[in-house]
Amino acid sequence: MTSGFIRTLALAGTCLLAGGATAADIYSPVAPETQQVTTESGWTFSFSPYFWAAGLSGDIEQFGLPAVDVDASFSDVFDHLDFALMATAEARNGPYSIFGDAIYIKLSGEGGTPSGIIADDVKLSTETFTGTLGAGYAIYEDSAARLDIVGGLRVWSVESELSFSGGILPPGGVSRSDDATWVDGIAGFRGTYSFTPEVYLTGWGLVGAGGADLDWDVAAAIGYRFSDTISALAGYRALGVDYSNDGFVFDVVEQGPILGLVVRF
Repeated sequence: MTSGFIRTLALAGTCLLAGGATAADIYSPVAPETQQVTTESGWTFSFSPYFWAAGLSGDIEQFGLPAVDVDASFSDVFDHLDFALMATAEARNGPYSIFGDAIYIKLSGEGGTPSGIIADDVKLSTETFTGTLGAGYAIYEDSAARLDIVGGLRVWSVESELSFSGGILPPGGVSRSDDATWVDGIAGFRGTYSFTPEVYLTGWGLVGAGGADLDWDVAAAIGYRFSDTISALAGYRALGVDYSNDGFVFDVVEQGPILGLVVRF
């Protein structure tokens, strides 16, 4: 298999659309909003599905192959996308908050070997999951602004399968899998500032480590409140992680525009 073909497979199998995905996070998990509707118990709740049009760059190494230098735009990643799910949720009571964020991505790609003798087809599929669970406390709050200090855990999981079929291979072909799962502790700040009752600016910055040598997440977005229960957000996010263990390397930065819908109840 040529180096260019290996590069294409590695790219198709390890790019994240998300942080996640990651992530990362459209509304409350990273950027609380003031003037929320409060229940009789004092708790407020929100749920936000979102879309992150992220490109990816960095170094990736799997299957015992040499490390690949990846530089992919969002359109490159989207061409290999099978399924994506991104959402956040938060529960808040006064200055206290509990939040979660989840990103799940499934990608696949295929091609032929250079000569087609050993195998006719090569397929690569990848499933990635990034999940964050944390808590926060408001260290400053007034009628227009809030600043939270936050901390929590972020789980990363990447699982890839490389399959060869046809050519001189036996029926059913040959496949090989490679995977890694790790947990990082993260901490930082998130905040919001309302320019008007409808328009607000939000942002966050998180950094940590654990299974990875470095895990970080920064973003800024502008939001618009259509009502007490519905808001929309648009902004830009960058998420990075540097993980390596036993020949598995995932040292990447994801960044791009992010859009989300916020539902409060």
